[in-house]
Amino acid sequence: IPLLRRVLAMSKRPLLLFASPWTAPAWMKSNGDVRGKGTLKGKAGDKYHKTWAKYFIKFLDEYAKRNVTFWAVTAQNEPLAGLFTPPQAPTIAFTAAQQRDFIAQDLGPALARSPHRTRLLMLDDQRIHLPHWAKVVLGNATAARYVAGLAIHWYLDAIVPPAWTLEATHKLFPDHFLLYTEACTGFFMFR
Repeated sequence: IPLLRRVLAMSKRPLLLFASPWTAPAWMKSNGDVRGKGTLKGKAGDKYHKTWAKYFIKFLDEYAKRNVTFWAVTAQNEPLAGLFTPPQAPTIAFTAAQQRDFIAQDLGPALARSPHRTRLLMLDDQRIHLPHWAKVVLGNATAARYVAGLAIHWYLDAIVPPAWTLEATHKLFPDHFLLYTEACTGFFMFR
């Protein structure tokens, strides 16, 4: 928070911050550990999903008390990586349908009821998952009304042309923006 305050004070224009969770607490996860392959226990609408949505609001509340606001949050960082991640990485696995239901029944309503004007981004994973992920989540009218845009990572971009993913998704859902939210060099150790 002190670093964010310094950056915000130094900036000549407003900064738009976004946050993306890596994992829920271990007691909420199917594997009982913040690391490794696990989903949220239960299903959308239950106590685990409602509580996880409340964590988002509590996070926003606590930062707001310190005059730090977030432009957006994502529903989960790399939800499909949770199926393939090394065992020591913190993560939660979601399918597109699970993320849709969590957004429609829990996270979307919690954000809408909160005093925060924080936008909700979905996917926050590799571009190769488009447009399928968007069709599943944004194809649901309830989930779509809570989602402002799609967060995308670039690591596997060479596999699928942009026209098949970005352009196709934009044509299907022109009212939802596409935003690259994660990238780095040196991802492939052999390069």
